[in-house]
Amino acid sequence: MKIILDAMGGDNAPDANIKGAVNAINKVKAEVVLVGKEEVIRSKVKEFYGKEIEEISDRLKIRNATETIEMEDTPTLAIKHKKDSSMVVGFRMLKEDEGDVFISAGNSGALLTGATLIVGRIKGIDRPALAGILPAYKSQLLLIDAGSNTNCKPINLLQFAQMSTIYLRNTFGIEKPAIGLLNIGTEETKGNELVRESYKLLKEKSEELGINFVGNVEGRDAFSGKIDAIVTDGFTGNVFLKTTEGLGKFVKRTLTESFTSNLLSKISYLIAHKPIKRLSKAMDYKSYGGALFLGVKKPVVKAHGSSDEILFEYTIIQAEKFVENKAVDKMKEQFETKKEEDIHE
Repeated sequence: MKIILDAMGGDNAPDANIKGAVNAINKVKAEVVLVGKEEVIRSKVKEFYGKEIEEISDRLKIRNATETIEMEDTPTLAIKHKKDSSMVVGFRMLKEDEGDVFISAGNSGALLTGATLIVGRIKGIDRPALAGILPAYKSQLLLIDAGSNTNCKPINLLQFAQMSTIYLRNTFGIEKPAIGLLNIGTEETKGNELVRESYKLLKEKSEELGINFVGNVEGRDAFSGKIDAIVTDGFTGNVFLKTTEGLGKFVKRTLTESFTSNLLSKISYLIAHKPIKRLSKAMDYKSYGGALFLGVKKPVVKAHGSSDEILFEYTIIQAEKFVENKAVDKMKEQFETKKEEDIHE
């Protein structure tokens, strides 16, 4: 197996990308290919570790790419004109079977554009979507769409629910994952036109498509452990995602300050530090890695734009599991078979 990593994408590139790859290399069986400016990558490896990349591991490789897609670049123009960028080179490698999964923390719009234009959509899927994993009570929560499609139609949300079901069944072994629709209330009549029409469509098609649709879910109930995935448009989903991450950071910071404010609180921490560490670990989104672009023909993973070396490490480990679990292959089988059936009906 070969994991392709965009070494130049993200707020902390290339330092965090390189360190994450080095941290992960002995925790995965795959080869990891760092795509980017070779002279920069080699110089950084020498600076950080005092040796050449080949001396660290024979499973760490470099593919030279002379350009970088920046966060402020227009996605479609960047993909079309920066043909030797680390992102485009990575996508070409994936398409041409020179790798099994591609990871980038770069421009989200460019990543979606490149995944769609270069790698290609699975037949029968209207729009690929970002599927991010978040912590939940004694389990995890899949959020789709986490930010790739700001304007959606009901058919998109129906397909997000279908993709979530296939992904959770094949990756996490959840036979009948509970799929909820993110809304401001649980009643059928609540929400804007998109949510109301999506509810009707999900209710009508769920049994036919094998979706365990449990109805509307309010944000406060999303992390109850009773819901396996919540479906929403990319605008709402991204706000939800970033609010959740911000709340997690606020709780951890507040706890830290509370237990270090004076001598008595420090003594209290000695008694309570194990439960606090468990809470901190449960709320740490970094351990869940990046978000998989569901709906494209091969695995593409979007790492957080602000990823540090720890998050890159986890994302690389997670990416290997994506490939091993063949969730994308199963999705292709189901959607393409369904489309053939529809044609012959």
